[in-house]
Amino acid sequence: MQTEWSDSPTQHLAPPWSRHHLRLHRWLLQRPTLLPDGARLLLAVSGGQDSMALVGLLSDLQRLHHWQLQLWHGNHQLRPEASQQAGELARWAAEQELPIQVDLWQEPQPDEAAARRWRYASLAAAASRSGASHVVTGHTASDRAETLLLQLARGSHRRGMSSLRPQRPLTAALTLVRPLLLFTRAETGQIHAQLGLPLWLDASNADPRYSRNRLRQEVLPVLEQLHPGASRRISGVAERLAQEQDSHQELVALAVAGLLAGPTAPAGALRRRELAMLQPANQRQLLQHWLGGQGVSSLPAEQIDVLLGRMANGRGPGSSDLRAGIRLQWDRQHLWLQQASAGPPQQAEPPESP
Repeated sequence: MQTEWSDSPTQHLAPPWSRHHLRLHRWLLQRPTLLPDGARLLLAVSGGQDSMALVGLLSDLQRLHHWQLQLWHGNHQLRPEASQQAGELARWAAEQELPIQVDLWQEPQPDEAAARRWRYASLAAAASRSGASHVVTGHTASDRAETLLLQLARGSHRRGMSSLRPQRPLTAALTLVRPLLLFTRAETGQIHAQLGLPLWLDASNADPRYSRNRLRQEVLPVLEQLHPGASRRISGVAERLAQEQDSHQELVALAVAGLLAGPTAPAGALRRRELAMLQPANQRQLLQHWLGGQGVSSLPAEQIDVLLGRMANGRGPGSSDLRAGIRLQWDRQHLWLQQASAGPPQQAEPPESP
């Protein structure tokens, strides 16, 4: 990994002001934990329209929020002009007195998922080195609309359709923030032009081999022609789904708390009979939530269904080894977790095939 640094402080004597600045400023004031006052921020900058608009807006708002800004650029080495563009971006940042860090992908792979994993891992490492508490990306409402449509086409669970939230944990000590979800890609184009920012185009964004590019070039324009403002409204649906998901999770947590067994049962045990009396869909959600609270998360739906079938009313005691050396154990009254190394499970009947 190669790294280039410029570490002069950012200074803007007379920053411009527009309705976009005001809109973002007010939104951040309403959500003070999103980009806290005085926080050290690491901005992921590709050099494209959205990320440059991000740099421009946050640089101008810096005097009001007292952030410490640093830029990060990832050179994936997947395009012939990538290194030249990385160098030009680094020189521009130095001219603007913006600290910048440029990382080089030593083993590039022409794969979207692999590039994403490298990018976020590198961002986390760069944030750790620089002491940043927040990584900031330039995802827009248009990106979130594309994500929802792709997840919908794949038949994703509503958790997938409510992804691309304004913030999420990147690591235990690092938060990923997406403040430009307020704006569509058309609006970041306006911001970019108004601020007179440079632009480094990525030719791969037009490559039809990538599903997101085809959706962006062929599907969303048709939706915008049929229903102007479609991208913003679809993004709003994703936001409402996220809020409903959070609200639903609160209700599930309350329901799980009501199923917890008393002090005479194994620690953290659930009451099996009451769980088995609920509708199957509710059983699945409550069991998944309870397991997640015990450190066992995201079991496949098929495995959850098998477990619930084995624990149905009228069935005897049993057990099942879960991931990470954890065993789910149940008798006729309760179900609980124990370390799989704690010895063979006690069963009143032969184990059943899943």
